[in-house]
Amino acid sequence: MSRLAATFEALSKAGRKALIPFITTGDPNPEFTLPLMHAMVEAGVDIIELGIPFSDPMADGPVIQRASERALAHKMSLRRVLALATEFRKTNQHTPLVLMGYVNPIEIFGYESFADAAKLADVDGILTVDLPPEEASEYGSLLKARAIDPIFLLAPNSTDDRIKKMDVLGSGYLYYVSLKGVTGAGHLNIADVEAKLQHIRANTQLPVAIGFGVKDAAMSKTIADIGDGVVVGSALISKIEANLDDLDTAKRDIIALLAAMRQAMDA
Repeated sequence: MSRLAATFEALSKAGRKALIPFITTGDPNPEFTLPLMHAMVEAGVDIIELGIPFSDPMADGPVIQRASERALAHKMSLRRVLALATEFRKTNQHTPLVLMGYVNPIEIFGYESFADAAKLADVDGILTVDLPPEEASEYGSLLKARAIDPIFLLAPNSTDDRIKKMDVLGSGYLYYVSLKGVTGAGHLNIADVEAKLQHIRANTQLPVAIGFGVKDAAMSKTIADIGDGVVVGSALISKIEANLDDLDTAKRDIIALLAAMRQAMDA
């Protein structure tokens, strides 16, 4: 059983939901990311999504776009993301790591070479934002052959056929994009999310994590009552952006928000 499957199974048995932070690797500098990852685990997160910085992030709002720009200014590359994951694994063998990014850097790396490198780094899942399931069969097979979970995005307008296709090709969990738009945009309509989750669950047995709009502890609690996991990204990265000259404060603010979310989700 993969780390991701084991994590969701253990959480389900305990009546809890997964707290999944997203951070852009290397933002605001490469030295900040690893200590933050360990601190987030101590704050109670269950899975970490590491963003691969990219110059043209079509699904990301302004906050994460600027995070990528800051990381790229420090020469953060896909190879350096994998190196950081390797470093994390030296002292943490239990928290699942998911790399989230775009297909261009992976294609340049080479699909099979990347799958090999991700396996060597002990990465648990790969979420490739702009690789639809219709084009992901061969790539997904490369990942699954190395015990890495291919993770897909579901949208509010995903059809039954598409959900079923992702259920077959994917593993680990499905990531439900809870609103039409980019990361950090808009306000969630909880009734719509709940209705869509019922529709999704009729077509998959995979856990469903919900993101794109989670901003605070109250929202995380509401989402946790509906889905199997809560993804928070822009709200965390905003803490970094607000404290670029005081990264100790940025880290404290991120940990405080995650701790509040964990407490609300477990209440």
